[in-house]
Amino acid sequence: MRIGLVCPYSMDAHGGVQAHVMDLATELISRGYDVGALAPASEDVELPEWMTSAGDSVAIPYNGSVARLSFGARVARRVRRWLADGQYDLLHIHEPITPSIGMLALQSATCPVVGTFHAAMDRSLARGLLSPMATPLMERITARIAVSEEARRTLIQYHGGDAVVIPNGVNVAPFASAPKDDPRFAGTPEAPTISFLGRLDEPRKGLAVLAGAIPTVLDAVPGARFLIAGRGQAEDERRELARFGDAIAFLGGVSDEDKAAMLASATCYVAPQTGGESFGIVLVEAMAAGTRVIASDLTAFSDVLQGGRLGALFTTGDSADLARAIIDTVTRHEAAEARRRAATEAVGHYDWARVTDAVLDVYDMALSTAHTRVTVAPGQRTALGRLRGALDD
Repeated sequence: MRIGLVCPYSMDAHGGVQAHVMDLATELISRGYDVGALAPASEDVELPEWMTSAGDSVAIPYNGSVARLSFGARVARRVRRWLADGQYDLLHIHEPITPSIGMLALQSATCPVVGTFHAAMDRSLARGLLSPMATPLMERITARIAVSEEARRTLIQYHGGDAVVIPNGVNVAPFASAPKDDPRFAGTPEAPTISFLGRLDEPRKGLAVLAGAIPTVLDAVPGARFLIAGRGQAEDERRELARFGDAIAFLGGVSDEDKAAMLASATCYVAPQTGGESFGIVLVEAMAAGTRVIASDLTAFSDVLQGGRLGALFTTGDSADLARAIIDTVTRHEAAEARRRAATEAVGHYDWARVTDAVLDVYDMALSTAHTRVTVAPGQRTALGRLRGALDD
């Protein structure tokens, strides 16, 4: 069976949706499925052989940040050509109502379509304006997936209907096996390391909230060191924190290997985001790496951390409460370790092997609508397929 995956966001930037599409495609291919993918990408971006570029993208404000999207007549022709060449049995379009190639693919699709919805937001002018135009397109989607309850809520709020919730996947093994004593990142009880990872100049990532907590933490734990990783300038925060000297390390962008090593070696990881998060994939990565997790009490984060059982929560946007959570996490070791152990046990729920099984169930359901079934690779069975097999027997 040929599966076509469509990513609306440019591969020029490494975002959550792009990573999701890449990882899902890799897992499907490893199981023997014939996969093609389409995404915006510049000519100088190296793509896997199974991915086709839809052309350059344009940066526009969307979903609370800046997204790189592709649209226009030339792009529409490329999408139609990709569909014609691929002869796909099923299309899986991510963010199908985003004004990019996913919407164009949805307009031209003749096979069953699965749509995955990633975004979560309380208010969106763009979504509100698109909603009436999106109604006929939504009717073309055979089955819907939301990556979290928050993404499902956003889908229902703006477009109606419903979706099955399947979380984002994580390749657990690279994080679980990452070095836990990397001297660049490792802390000690007397000198704990607190890590942050996110776009520094994107306000909703919460660097300003963390910066506001740092003086209180250093007063209580003078040996603490903050590891701040991510692209962007954040000149105000850099100036504000310069007085703390070596206690603050701005690492810039880090490789996947260094990210895993930082998460595994640091005493704890802090996610101070203030909004616009539908899941929180980095929380799961930190859990897989075996570090203690602290996060703002956004609904999506609280869901991943099971209301605080798997990590410490603090009041969103409140630097004083974040400082309290950090101090408790690096000084009250017994409670923090209990949360960390519970998180390590729970993280298997998000492994790509399990997530892909659930996605294949949705594929089977969508194809059944067209009187077709997923051809299961050797040794692999979907839940719906097993049920059918039992009935056939």
